[in-house]
Amino acid sequence: MLHDKQQGFRSLQEAIDTTTPTGKLFFHIFGALAEFERDVIRERTNAGLEAARARGRHSGRPTVMDDRKLKLALAMHRDRQTPAAEICRTLGISKATFYRSVQAGMPQAAE
Repeated sequence: MLHDKQQGFRSLQEAIDTTTPTGKLFFHIFGALAEFERDVIRERTNAGLEAARARGRHSGRPTVMDDRKLKLALAMHRDRQTPAAEICRTLGISKATFYRSVQAGMPQAAE
C-alpha cells in the first residue's frame, strides 16, 4: 500500500528502511516470521483443545438452564401469573437467558 503511493517506512530505532531493497527484505522477513509464529500458535492451540476434548473436558461457559429449570420456566410463563423478573429471580437466571430459553423451548412444549 505504501509502495503504491510511493511512500516508505523508516524506523530509526530498529534500522528498518523500506525505501531501500535491504530494508524491504528485512521487512518481508519479519512479516513472514510473524505469520509463521501465528500459525504455530494456532496449531498448538487446536492440538490442546482436541486433547482436552479427548479427555472429556468441555470448554466454554457452563449452561445455566437445565431441563428441570426450562420446564419450570415454561410452566410459570404459560400461567401468566408470575412476571418474568420474578421467574428469573426464582431460577437464578438473567432475563436474556429466560427469554432465549422460553423462545427455544416453546415449540418443543407445543408438540
